[in-house]
Amino acid sequence: MPPVFDKPHFDISNSAVPGRYTSPPQNIGDGRAPRLREEHGSMLRQQLQTAFLQGEVEREQTALPEGLTPSAGQYYEIELKRGTKAQKLERKREHTVVGATKIDEENDRVSAVVFIPDESIPVLDTIFDDYATGELTGKGEPRRKDFVDPIETIRRARLFSFWTDDPASLPEHAHEGIWWEVWCDSDKVTDIAAVFRRMECRLAHEDRWLHFPETSILPVLARRADIELALIVADGIGELRRGSDTPNFYLEDERENQHDWADELAERTVWPGADVPRVCLLDTGVNRAHVLIEPALDETDLMSVRPEWPATDNLHCSHGTPMAGLALHGDLFPRLQDRGEHTLSHRLESVRILPADGFGPNDPARYGSITMDAVALAEVQNPERRRVFCMAVTNEDRSGDRASSWSACVDRAAGGHLFGDEDDRPRRLICISGGNVRNAMQAARLGVLEDYPIEDPAQAWNALTVGGYTDKTEIDPADPYFANYRAVASVGDISPFSRNSTSWHPGKSPIKPEVVFEAGNRAVSENGQDLVDCPSLEPLTTGADADRLPIVNFRATSAATAQAARMAARLKADHHEFWPETIRGLIVHSADWTEPMAQRLFAVNSLRARKQLIRTFGYGVPSYERATASASSDLALVAQRTIQPYRRKPNGSVVFNECHYYALPWPRDILEEYAEQEFKLKITLSYFVEPNPGKSASIDPARYQSFGLRFDLKRARETERAFRQAINAQEREDPRQGGPRRGPDSGWVLGPDSISAGSIHSDVWCGTGAQLAARNTLCVKPVSGWWKERRDPQVCAQEARYSLIISLTAPDTEIDLYTPISNIIEPGVEIEI
Repeated sequence: MPPVFDKPHFDISNSAVPGRYTSPPQNIGDGRAPRLREEHGSMLRQQLQTAFLQGEVEREQTALPEGLTPSAGQYYEIELKRGTKAQKLERKREHTVVGATKIDEENDRVSAVVFIPDESIPVLDTIFDDYATGELTGKGEPRRKDFVDPIETIRRARLFSFWTDDPASLPEHAHEGIWWEVWCDSDKVTDIAAVFRRMECRLAHEDRWLHFPETSILPVLARRADIELALIVADGIGELRRGSDTPNFYLEDERENQHDWADELAERTVWPGADVPRVCLLDTGVNRAHVLIEPALDETDLMSVRPEWPATDNLHCSHGTPMAGLALHGDLFPRLQDRGEHTLSHRLESVRILPADGFGPNDPARYGSITMDAVALAEVQNPERRRVFCMAVTNEDRSGDRASSWSACVDRAAGGHLFGDEDDRPRRLICISGGNVRNAMQAARLGVLEDYPIEDPAQAWNALTVGGYTDKTEIDPADPYFANYRAVASVGDISPFSRNSTSWHPGKSPIKPEVVFEAGNRAVSENGQDLVDCPSLEPLTTGADADRLPIVNFRATSAATAQAARMAARLKADHHEFWPETIRGLIVHSADWTEPMAQRLFAVNSLRARKQLIRTFGYGVPSYERATASASSDLALVAQRTIQPYRRKPNGSVVFNECHYYALPWPRDILEEYAEQEFKLKITLSYFVEPNPGKSASIDPARYQSFGLRFDLKRARETERAFRQAINAQEREDPRQGGPRRGPDSGWVLGPDSISAGSIHSDVWCGTGAQLAARNTLCVKPVSGWWKERRDPQVCAQEARYSLIISLTAPDTEIDLYTPISNIIEPGVEIEI
């Protein structure tokens, strides 16, 4: 209910300027000017009520996104006499909170944004009334003098009230989007982030959120109109600025003080113990002497595939040490800005696979065996460790459109088929960069996308291939060299360094890259002709020359791959029981397309065209938060199972053996209650194959993979019996006859034809609650592979592992899916084989 103003208000309509005195009253509380005291207090009461009612009207007339409601309070802008401390306006009992504070030089006043709960308005009204008309104290002063006297005016806060940056940098138009720094109360940041997510604004990953004792800074990509809506819905927003900070501050302005910044970060880092996962870098070695690396990298974990090579990085041509910093900490830019505790849950290992200075180059034909030797070296030294392998080394300008000896070795290593793996078949997660677009200095020399295919060995089916996107578009305005330059890629778009698989045969090659991480941006001149690398547009990491420059910029898909490996290691630390196949599946499953990607993807209705588009940016940008969260309105189900795809019949022929049926635990009553609203279902299937390169494997995926799997979801109008008969010949009365005819399966973003090759498959289905309630059975079924061509039971009758991840997103955060589904699956959901 709105507050009740139970006392009359003084009419100030005759003032020269409504709401402001032509000359501020003096000596209000000395007992000699009661009229001025009464006038001042009554004016403040009137202004408070006017501001409140203006806000009420605005809250009633503003159309809010579904699921959002106005907050139980409003923001007010209060002007104070110059020299007054704005914190005096905070009243804990009334839960009033002071936000942005600015000095108005022109009027010699201080202005402050104050959030006041609706229920506290009558209290403040009484305070102003006591000041205006109440009895004086024993000293002859009005009651509440210290609180009321400094207040000059009260009005409804507007967006500019919160803006403490350069006024010229505030977007003028409602639909103009920029990166905003939303300064929040630390205990409200999670709620405010949820509001922006509900409004479908883009939040930076939590790694980039900054935390201070009383304030958290939330980077948000939003339009001006979105921010104005958030000020109606969310309490706890204190200040707004443009997200314009760049890494150049640490690279140039603080170049001489880099050691101090690195030492300070090291001091507030909570370093990991010994029994944690490792990111094992296959690169140029690492300089362990760096203050931000040494506590997480044991000296014995610095290795080299050739004993004569030093295990440390080259100082003048380093690659492994910058990779190590990103794999351990992520982008150092937000870490250096933050003041909070930085906790690590994984460590590092390093195996040098590239020659040091003074040694001859590797034989390109031996990179497959070198990679397997490096994997084996790390595991022989510490066989019980959990690790993620990270390799940002590719065969330059060698397209990965077909399997090579190197990519096949990567697939063998990931699938547990190295020499010595015969007994327990340990699977391995290997993150590989997709390679980089050449650094052209002139835009005219750049080709089209198809000219830059993913490089060998990133075509490996079992590897997680990483491309690049970028959120970095702010160039340091103080750098004169880049005065007339702008960022090449817009926020959320593909990094200019990233390669793609659009030129590969769509039906015979896997989708690569599967995911994209931050890879940095490039700058282009005002005339659009000159292209240059720009430190402002690149992540920060650890430098190999730790004595001279411990903080350096680092870019391209190498930077992206190191960050992907970091996410994988963090997930391994959180989920000891998850297989490498599952970790890879979670990363892909957590990925989402940024707005520029989604606009391109959904601008076409052809599923074939969409399939080609995702060959540039994969399944999108992964999120550690999405991979680990299980919110009530957005939850994930994970299954790790073993399947025997084929069996040998007594007559010697080899046939398909098992299908796995999952009865999906949908809360039917909730789905029927929201029958017309749209839900989103995402399914990801991940497994590792045993490769068989050569012969016709390059033109027939079934010849390369040992086995293949697909998922299928029961149609809404399909009976359980018809569904089983359609996908499994053994369910039919006569297995030789075809199954029931099935209509088109609409609602998928990519569709079943998008799955042609590869060992990870992911798609999103969107439909109503009524449709979803009927789509309650999922099947995992085998397809052909070279195991099926072998009659030896030791080959054709092998078992294989897979991970299945299913997530369901409700249209409204108020819809609780978690509780009813958890009640269904708590006893255990069995699969039917």
